[in-house]
This record gives sequence, C-alpha cells and structure tokens, in this order.
Amino acid sequence: MFKFDKIRLSGFKSFFDNVDLQIEPGLTGVVGPNGCGKSNISDAIRWVLGEQSAKALRGGEMADVIFSGTGGARGRKPTGMAEVSITIGDVDDENLVAAGVDLNFNEVTVTRRVFRDGGSEYFLNGTGCRLRDVQQLFMGTGIGRNSYSIMAQGQITQIIQSRPQERRMVFEEAAGITKFKQQKKEALRKLDYTCLLYTSPS
Repeated sequence: MFKFDKIRLSGFKSFFDNVDLQIEPGLTGVVGPNGCGKSNISDAIRWVLGEQSAKALRGGEMADVIFSGTGGARGRKPTGMAEVSITIGDVDDENLVAAGVDLNFNEVTVTRRVFRDGGSEYFLNGTGCRLRDVQQLFMGTGIGRNSYSIMAQGQITQIIQSRPQERRMVFEEAAGITKFKQQKKEALRKLDYTCLLYTSPS
C-alpha cells in the first residue's frame, strides 16, 4: 500500500543533531552495541504515528522523549523540542480516500513535534493537522502505533497471553477492516446527533 522512504529525527531522545535515515528497498537493519540508540529509532516511529503513552516509549512523561543533554566537558545542553518526520512513498490514493484524508500526493511526510511546556503539533506535508488525521491515514494498513507491524520486546508474548477480545483487534487490523469499523462508528455518532436535534423540543 505504501513504503517508508526516510525518517528524520531531531532532538528525539539520544538524537541531538538532525539525523536522516534513508530506507532502501529490501530489508533494512540497524546494528550496534547496547545503549547506542537502536530502540530509540523504533520508539521514534511509534511516536510519530501517534503514540500517546509515555510508558510505551519507555518514559515517565511525554517530555522524556526530548533530548535531555549530556555531561562532560563537551556536554550538550538539553533541547526544548523533539521532532520526528517520516516520509512515505507509493501512497495508494484509494486508501487516502477511504481513510477520509484529503491529500493529492503519492508521497506523504508525517511530522510530530513536542515541546517541554507540553505543547504538541502534527503536520502532513508541512501543513498543520490533527492527531486524528494521522491516525486515519494509517488506519487499516497495519502500520499504526498499536499495530502488529511494530513489535517491542515482549509484545509477542503479551499478544499470545491476551484475552480473545484484545487479540481480535490485531487480526482486524491485519485484515484491513479497522478503518471501516471506525467509519461506521463515526456515521452512527452523527446519526444519533441528527436524531437528537430533530426530536428535541424547540
């Protein structure tokens, strides 16, 4: 349906400088010793896709994803903002329409920023948007923040040991029906609201 082309990190966890990771076709692996920041890359992907739980990102609060500085004579000061962008190519127009996202591009860059004061911003191709727009873009693709395509350590065991209702959500996402269930829920909500307007005494 689409593919990751590039990830840019700036001030996110251990990434002080702007770091561009180009993802080539085929299998891409990140190799390095313990503590070099490999897990921070997967955290960055989960975060830019809309993760709202600091615990899921191995932190206590969302501000923990912002570079906190380093010690020593050549230490770097903490940054006031973290930003991650992910560029996606070969976007299926039909998927965008089904998701309710109005974008006429076959390449989309999703950006998320967070500030130390708690402020947060989302962008699609440089234009400000809502978290909901980002979630709709990835709904039913298997790439959302809670999807089966991003597996943290121990998460497979968690899925196996989860209740049937919780496990069903993973299969529904894999089958691509999550977005349609969300659209049905939204349509029913609007219908209830309309019925309430017409039945309320004037």
